[in-house]
Amino acid sequence: MKPTLVILAAGMGSRYGGLKQLERVGPGGETIMDYSIFDALRAGFGRVVFVIRPDMEAVFREQIGARYEDRLPVAYAFQRLDALPAGLVPPPGRTKPWGTAHAVLAAEPEVHEPFGVINADDFYGAGAFEVLAGALRTPDEGDVPTHVLVAYILRDTLSDAGHVNRGVCRSTPDGWLEKITEMIKIRPHGDDAVYYDADGTEHIVPGDSLVSMNTFGFRLVFFEQLRARFARFIAQHADSPAAEFHLPVGIQELIDAGQARMRVLPTRDKWCGVTYPEDKPRVVRMIRELVAAGRYPERLWT
Repeated sequence: MKPTLVILAAGMGSRYGGLKQLERVGPGGETIMDYSIFDALRAGFGRVVFVIRPDMEAVFREQIGARYEDRLPVAYAFQRLDALPAGLVPPPGRTKPWGTAHAVLAAEPEVHEPFGVINADDFYGAGAFEVLAGALRTPDEGDVPTHVLVAYILRDTLSDAGHVNRGVCRSTPDGWLEKITEMIKIRPHGDDAVYYDADGTEHIVPGDSLVSMNTFGFRLVFFEQLRARFARFIAQHADSPAAEFHLPVGIQELIDAGQARMRVLPTRDKWCGVTYPEDKPRVVRMIRELVAAGRYPERLWT
C-alpha cells in the first residue's frame, strides 16, 4: 500500500502578504508544492490530500489541484474554525485557524493509510520524501506506535528577512526523539540562532541543532492520539482569539505520556522556503541551480 501525502496549505501568509502557497518559483512557473509532489511521486507516495481553508477552494482547485488530477488521486480537506469538540464554538473575533495540529486533524476523513505531512511553502528536497516513503512502507510492529520525523540543520532553515518558528529537536544517540521544543521568533545569530522567551531573556541555540520543518510520517492511529490532545487544548483555550495548537506540542505530549515514539531521520538535503517576500529570490536561485544540475527537468509537468 502506498502512503498518502498530506500538504498543509491553509496558512494565511500574514508575514508574506498573500497566499505564498501559490507563489511561482520554478522556471516553468512551478510552485514549491509542484516540486514536493514531483518528489513524492518519485519516492512512492500514491495520493495527495491538500488541507486548505474553505475560502481558498475555488482558486486552489483551479491553480493547483487541476495539475495533478490526471496524475494521481487528489483530495481536499478543509480546516474550519468551527471544527471543534462538541458543544464548543470559536470565540468572537477569532479569524486564525487553530494551528498545525488542527490542520492535520482536518485531513482525517481523507486519509486511509500511513501518511506523510509537509508544509505547502517549504522546499524539502527529494531525499526527504524517499526517507518518509521508506519508513511508512515498513510495518510498525512495536507495542507503542512509531512515527518518524525528517530533521534539518537549524542554520540552514533560518531567514535573513525576519524571525521564524522552529521545532528544535533533542534525540537519543540511537535516533529517538526525546524533546521537540517549539521556539518562537528565532533569528540568525552568526553561525547560530537566537530567540527570546516570554520574559524577554535571550537564548542562543547552536546552529547545527536538528529541527523539525513539519516533515513527519505517521501511522493512522496518530489521528486518534492527536484528537484527544486537541480536545484537552481546546478545553483550556477555547476562549482565546489567537492560541494555536502546534503539531510539535502534540507530538511531545504523546512521547511524554509513553503513547508514541518518533524516530529522527536527518537529511542532507537543503531546505528552502518563503516566509517573507525577501525569501523568494533565494528559493528561485536554489531551484534554478538544481535544474542546472539535472536534479529536476526544466518543466516539471510536460
